Amino acid sequence: MLARVRRAARSRWQRARGARTGGDRGMATAEYAMGTIAAAALGAVLCDVATSGVIRGALQRMIERALDAPV
Repeated sequence: MLARVRRAARSRWQRARGARTGGDRGMATAEYAMGTIAAAALGAVLCDVATSGVIRGALQRMIERALDAPV
């Protein structure tokens, strides 16, 4: 009896979850657009940071030290 009640409850739970999600899998077009815009904005910020004088100088010093290191 208890097993039958558990199966029925599990079945109802799974049907309720399926109805609630509505079969929506993945992002909609608007969500893709927002994700693309956010990725482009992040790329622009990282590009600005990487090409700034401070970062460029630090990278150049690091590379010069690596090339001047004794073998």
